[in-house]
Amino acid sequence: MKRLCTLYSGSSGNATYIGTEESGILVDIGKNAKQTTSSLLEIGMSPDKIKAVFVTHEHTDHIAGLRVFCNKFQIPVFATGGTLSKLDQNGHLKGSFDVFQMTDYADVEDLHIDLFHTSHDAAESCGYTVTFEDGTKISVATDLGVMTDSVLDAIKGSTALVLESNHDVKMLENGPYPYPLKRRILSELGHLSNDICSDTAVKLVGSGTKHLVLGHLSHENNIPDLAYQTTKGALTIAGAELGNDYNLEIASRHTPVCISL
Repeated sequence: MKRLCTLYSGSSGNATYIGTEESGILVDIGKNAKQTTSSLLEIGMSPDKIKAVFVTHEHTDHIAGLRVFCNKFQIPVFATGGTLSKLDQNGHLKGSFDVFQMTDYADVEDLHIDLFHTSHDAAESCGYTVTFEDGTKISVATDLGVMTDSVLDAIKGSTALVLESNHDVKMLENGPYPYPLKRRILSELGHLSNDICSDTAVKLVGSGTKHLVLGHLSHENNIPDLAYQTTKGALTIAGAELGNDYNLEIASRHTPVCISL
C-alpha cells in the first residue's frame, strides 16, 4: 500500500513521508530529530526505514532536524546545488551521511523522484514528484510565491499531493505582520494564497488528481476551515464532487495526516 503522510506542516516545521508500509523517503525535516522520529513512529514507520531525505530549500522550518536525524540513521540527503551550498555554509551537512546534488531526478529503490523549480526567496528552491513503479504519482508543492506553468505541468497527473494554502489575503493584509513581511509573503517569492491554491486544485482535479492535502497553512493569517472551504467551494463550482471526484484534507501543524493509496 502506498502512503502520503504529512508528519507536520506549517511555519513551525514541515516534513512529508512518501512510500509504502515498508519503506520510503522524507521531503524535508523541519523539526528536531526527536520530534520527527516520534511522528514517524506514530504512522508506524521506523526511522531506519527512511531511505533518503529530499530537501526543498534551506529555510529552518524545512531543515531544522536534518543534520542530527541523518547522522543518527545514516540517511542520504538530496537537494539542488544552490540549497546544498547554503546548507553547507550553515553547517547542516556536517557528519558522515552521504549528500547528492539533484539536477533533474534520482531513483531511490523503487521510487523515481523528479524535481521542479519553484519561485521562493531561497537559494534554489524546488518541489518534488515521486513516481512508483505502477505509475502512481505523489507530489509536494509548497513555499511557492506563484503557481507557474512549469510547476503546474510538473504536478499535473498526480494521484495525490501536498499543495500550499498558506494564507487568506484579507487576513494577511489586515493582520499584525509588519508591512515588509506582508509584501514578502504576497510577492512572487513568497507563499500561495487560499485563492491561488483553490484555482490550482480545480486544474489538478481536472487532470485526474484524487487526493489533495492543503499544507503550510499560516497560523496567523489563515484558518484551517477557511482554507478547506475555499478549495472545496472552487471545486464545487467547477462541478467536482467531494468524496467522489476528489478527497480533501488539511495538514496539521503538529500531528500526522495520512492518505493510503
